[in-house]
Amino acid sequence: MKTDRAQRSRREIKYLIKEDTALAVRSFVSCYLEPDEFAIGKADNSYTVHSLYLDSNNLDTYRASFIIGERNRFKLRIRYYDDNPDSPVFFEIKRRINEGIVKQRARVRREAVHSLLIGESPTRDHLQSWHPQHWADLLDFWRLVETIEAAPRAHNAYMREAYVTAGKATARVTIDRAVRLGPEFGGDLPIALENGVEVYAGFVILELKFTELMPTWMIEMVRGFDLTKSGAAKYGMGVYLLGEHKIARRRTGFEWGSSETSAATSAPWLDASASLRSALGPNRR
Repeated sequence: MKTDRAQRSRREIKYLIKEDTALAVRSFVSCYLEPDEFAIGKADNSYTVHSLYLDSNNLDTYRASFIIGERNRFKLRIRYYDDNPDSPVFFEIKRRINEGIVKQRARVRREAVHSLLIGESPTRDHLQSWHPQHWADLLDFWRLVETIEAAPRAHNAYMREAYVTAGKATARVTIDRAVRLGPEFGGDLPIALENGVEVYAGFVILELKFTELMPTWMIEMVRGFDLTKSGAAKYGMGVYLLGEHKIARRRTGFEWGSSETSAATSAPWLDASASLRSALGPNRR
């Protein structure tokens, strides 16, 4: 099993660059970083990344990030890298708190995705393997889904070239190409992306991520290549290009309400189990 070295708390700066600059950046960062755990052995140190984004009927997370630009916001997504039924998937909360990024990431069994999305309360058996931090992150993910009544909205896919510092991952550089986003209202986690749009066509997305101070070599790289900081929200721009009306409504094909519900509500996400409520605690409801 590959080691997950995702940075939980970090600073993140994005740039939109051309392919020739991306190739020069590749040569530069190879002097300081090594391919990340998913890129080892892959051509051009690149691999496909898939994300299923969840949002409310009113697209609250999209509006907070892309339309309003709130400084404190979050996104909900399920990240996966292939269609192997034995591979884990990652339930992720990506929060922006002022200038910082905090990412919570629970490693979940693929076969558990559908039952969780239709409102089944999380259990420890849903995890790929027991880890207290993954369990806490899964509960937080589920709580936010419940709060905004989130549902699957969009499938995002792209090729990621990724590098990270050896040992403790204090610095990370990713280069994302061929970014696409399309409507997706189910929980099957498909690899094929149909009816999508190309996001930031003609550009490559460069992201510099670091947990402490920005390394000197990163500063030199930004100055040397005359890079200009730019927003590059894959989900936000994808929804904008597609049209909100194609995302902000439920379609047939996803079985909502098939989990048990009380007489008080027909919404499965409002029927949390007593045990889960107890686990969350009075200050986290």
